[in-house]
Amino acid sequence: MKSLAKKMQRFLVSEDGPTAVEYAVMLALIVIVCLTAISSVGTATSTTFSNIAGSL
Repeated sequence: MKSLAKKMQRFLVSEDGPTAVEYAVMLALIVIVCLTAISSVGTATSTTFSNIAGSL
């Protein structure tokens, strides 16, 4: 039981846990921005091709 308590104490004191969380949050934000940009470009491209098809 002491071993588990010491491991928990080391985990809480170390900087590895918060750093991993920060990287995960940054990755999530980057993914959201990329998906939004891809969706926007896809919609604009679809509209452009529809306009071209209608003109032909």
